[in-house]
Amino acid sequence: MSHPLLPLPEPAYVLIRVEAPPEAPARIADRLREPGIPGGLIGYEYRPLGEPLYLGAVGEQGAVAVAASGLFGYIAVDAATGQVVQVPRADSAATRHVNGDLDSFTRCVEAVIARFPFYAEDEEDRFGEVAEELRALLSGIDGTALAHSGFWETFCDDVEMGSYADGDD
Repeated sequence: MSHPLLPLPEPAYVLIRVEAPPEAPARIADRLREPGIPGGLIGYEYRPLGEPLYLGAVGEQGAVAVAASGLFGYIAVDAATGQVVQVPRADSAATRHVNGDLDSFTRCVEAVIARFPFYAEDEEDRFGEVAEELRALLSGIDGTALAHSGFWETFCDDVEMGSYADGDD
């Protein structure tokens, strides 16, 4: 038996400027201010923080958390490499790859939002097709985006399972 899901709100692509914590390297702080970061994605995958946090336990030089991801995680910029990573909890040193840099992340978010809505609830036959379209789109923007067990690979797997159906029909 299936249960009705609330429809996903229509996402909108916007950039927001954020002030980095004082521990952030200048090159990251400058990038967060101009042009900024995406103001959201779809659902609870990525929600910008009101105030970015410095996560000292991540990577060689820490990371700047710019968004919440899931229930307890963060999307962060590794201070040493500039890569965008997903951190499962604030006290964790573990990370999952998101993108090679903030510019690639921003372009991936923009492309995914532009492609939404992906399918209707009753279009189960399209779930896999749309997931493959998204995989091609994301890997075309950033060749590292579909890293094994990474943020975007998991997102595409969720799309393939029907987690992002538009229930407005």
